[in-house]
Amino acid sequence: MISYKLEKLAKDFEKASPREVLAWASATYGDKLAIVTSFQVTGIATLHMLQSIAPRTTVLTLDTGLLFPETQDLIDDLEQRFDLNLWRVKPRQTPKQQARDYGDRLWERNPDRCCHIRKTIPLRDALAGFDAWVTGLRRDQSPERAATPILSRDRRNGLIKLAHFANWSEAQVWGYIRENDLPANQLHAMGYASIGCWTCTKAKTEGGDLRSGRWSKRAKTECGIHVAPLAEAIHG
Repeated sequence: MISYKLEKLAKDFEKASPREVLAWASATYGDKLAIVTSFQVTGIATLHMLQSIAPRTTVLTLDTGLLFPETQDLIDDLEQRFDLNLWRVKPRQTPKQQARDYGDRLWERNPDRCCHIRKTIPLRDALAGFDAWVTGLRRDQSPERAATPILSRDRRNGLIKLAHFANWSEAQVWGYIRENDLPANQLHAMGYASIGCWTCTKAKTEGGDLRSGRWSKRAKTECGIHVAPLAEAIHG
């Protein structure tokens, strides 16, 4: 019965606006709702919409210790601009401690394990106590995300997961950013379409999808937050 209800809601939300989905989520889950964002343009649009819905909603961002300075500056700007209830979620180990235990430049030798340590585990711990979380996944970002539902149950964390911008395009999101005169990461002007850690992010490749600059020249396409990484890659 629960899965049927979720399936029906997900279908209904295909005709709803992102703002309407956010309003539903806020009304349904209240302080048990978390917004998870890396301050990409979809996340910035989400935070702007929340100002008129529930401005004190908890916002989680993964501070891996390996973010670009431009990303850190943008986070600081928007935290003050929107007076965010922001939690900077950090790994249990600093990059130096990780290098001591796993060897230097783990992201080059085993990027799945590095992401597991610096992203997946910290987010799992941060989401404990919440019932639902909002993510910036969109179907146009990559083939792996093409079937992203607007509403689903997150099997990794056992929570309700909302991708309220799933059926929007890159152009629509940027249109919202410009229409509302919102800031964006300066790296976008340098050809970076999707921005993660400086260690594993390059500008978008020619002819590639929006995430083609992430883990460039590797088969890896996701950090593991949305798609579980291979056990042997994590533990090997």
